[in-house]
Amino acid sequence: MASREDKAQSTHRVLRISQLDALELNKALEQLVWSQVTQCFHGFQPGLLARFEPELKALLWLFLWRFTVYSKNATVGQSVLNIQYKNDFSTTLRYQPPSKNQKLWYAACTIGGKWLEERCYDLFRNHHLASFGKAKQCLNFVVGLVQLGSLINFLIFLQKGKFATLTERLLGIRSVFCKPQHVREVGFEYMNRELLWHGFAEFLIFLLPLINTQKLKAKLSSWCIPLAGAPNGDSSLASSGKQCSLCGEWPTMPHTIGCEHIFCYYCVKSSFLFDMFFTCPKCGAEVHSVQPLKSGIEVSEVNAL
Repeated sequence: MASREDKAQSTHRVLRISQLDALELNKALEQLVWSQVTQCFHGFQPGLLARFEPELKALLWLFLWRFTVYSKNATVGQSVLNIQYKNDFSTTLRYQPPSKNQKLWYAACTIGGKWLEERCYDLFRNHHLASFGKAKQCLNFVVGLVQLGSLINFLIFLQKGKFATLTERLLGIRSVFCKPQHVREVGFEYMNRELLWHGFAEFLIFLLPLINTQKLKAKLSSWCIPLAGAPNGDSSLASSGKQCSLCGEWPTMPHTIGCEHIFCYYCVKSSFLFDMFFTCPKCGAEVHSVQPLKSGIEVSEVNAL
């Protein structure tokens, strides 16, 4: 009999990470639904939604509870992960869903508790009366006890793997799989390949911002142009002051960096400020100083050409 019970427990056992993932999915759904609701009141008077925010949230969570836990015995996050609630007080080995009273108490603890906490804090914040001082202290004490109980329950959950929340432990409902879980057969070679490519992609993402593509391009250009036997017409044109070596246009406020090539002031200055190791894209010369060109070339010479 004992071995049969152990086998049933092992069949329906839910991993801790799956239960925690279900809780995170529930929180994400609540935030998504609430953000959609607030967008509906975007065009109304500011502060209109803040007055009835706790009540509106409670109605939304009650609506979700009605079509998830009450009707399907599982939250939205649990449904995604093939998990549902089971009545842990039942002595039979077969699956027994939570009773109606357990579902109602679940709504009262999760939805009603949040509403009561938010509304009470809002009430104490608006009424600065001495008579509310002791009530506020009592409320803080009760909330502190609940948080302490949640912490103790979480530590027990990490050890035993049952009842991820304090509400589940108090009501006697635990998470089980809806269907028996099958062993996932994934080839070792496939997993090894995926891990390898994933690590390689992360390495590239880390390495690419460190590569100075502009300087690398200039080096490659300085090596390839002489080997290809390209004519030096560009160099002579740039040296005559009629073409910027960066943008290829007539140089505006022509400047030089110490080599025979000419640059627009804004082109070379922005490139040098962006990259302190900036080199000439034509010859690969490093920047010694950005100096204005003293050849006296005027824009009027363009019309004479």
